[in-house]
Amino acid sequence: MRTALYSVITGTGSYLPTRIVTNESFVASAFFEANGQPLTKPGAEIVERFAQITDIQERRYAEDDQVASDLAYLAARNLLETHNIDPETLDYILVAHNFGDVSVDNRRSDFVPTLAARVKHKLGIENPHNIAYDLPFGCPGWLQGVIQADYYLRSGDAKRVLVIGAETLSRVCDPHDRDSMIYADGAGTILLEARESDTPIGILAHGSRSDTVQAAHLLRMAKSYNPEYVGEELFLKMEGRKLYEYALKTVPQAIHDTLAKAGLTIGDMSKLLIHQANGKMDEAILKRLYALYNEPNIPAGVMPMTISRLGNSSVATLPTLLDLILRHQLPGTTIEPGEHIVFASVGAGMNCNAVVYRVPAE
Repeated sequence: MRTALYSVITGTGSYLPTRIVTNESFVASAFFEANGQPLTKPGAEIVERFAQITDIQERRYAEDDQVASDLAYLAARNLLETHNIDPETLDYILVAHNFGDVSVDNRRSDFVPTLAARVKHKLGIENPHNIAYDLPFGCPGWLQGVIQADYYLRSGDAKRVLVIGAETLSRVCDPHDRDSMIYADGAGTILLEARESDTPIGILAHGSRSDTVQAAHLLRMAKSYNPEYVGEELFLKMEGRKLYEYALKTVPQAIHDTLAKAGLTIGDMSKLLIHQANGKMDEAILKRLYALYNEPNIPAGVMPMTISRLGNSSVATLPTLLDLILRHQLPGTTIEPGEHIVFASVGAGMNCNAVVYRVPAE
């Protein structure tokens, strides 16, 4: 087989905010339905039911003096220092997010300059040929950045690309909407490099889809469910049941098709690293995926999860999960050379994507 360029992960990093918010913190919250009617069930019952549906027990929130670009910078610095990478050698910095920088005292999205430009500035990178830009693509934004990076690397346009996912969903969730308990803050990143190989390694295949005609507004911005809420802020809202149905319909098929594109089948997949959106939904996706292959037996540990303690930090969930595994901070989960890893994500747009990755030999 002739030598070819492949995109290989050569470093990971993350930043987990130190502020831990448990489910018990929401017991006294005043929650409302979408029609403005208050929920009448006791707070403890609402919170318990939420935990049963999502598997979430706690989540991380950024400190009041932090915004998304700060978290992105801290994750990038973590990677660069850990792996002794000169930031001047980076060709691209891609930052996936959805809301820009949202501060505690002014909850409006701030996109100018881009978060990627802010990260480059904080890192002190002087190289003008280091191109920094943002990618808003819903929760699949970080994985879409990985896909874009793969094109740059395999074309020879770049040798090193930093792909970051950072979000502060705690700043855009309605305190009177029980769905707000899902959301969290955090940042994660990987370094992708071009590597020549005469056997396929790194990113083997990927696929994406956008379904906007029927599904564009399953996640959207709207006013608080509390009709007496004082303020003009818009908050993140979702059509939970329809979103669940969309995910079950599209994600398993996307994974199936991407494995096929790589010439692989479900038995070749050692790990599924899926966007940590909702524990029960991700489990349903996994079952539907194996059902596509008429495979009743799902290997134990094939889909490692962090959502129970980290919540849903949107674009940050996948790179954070990978970093925790590779740093041996997720007990019982390892990634070994030669394994085939599948990344998959779904979210606002609605968008969905998947990547098949073969871990290179050391």
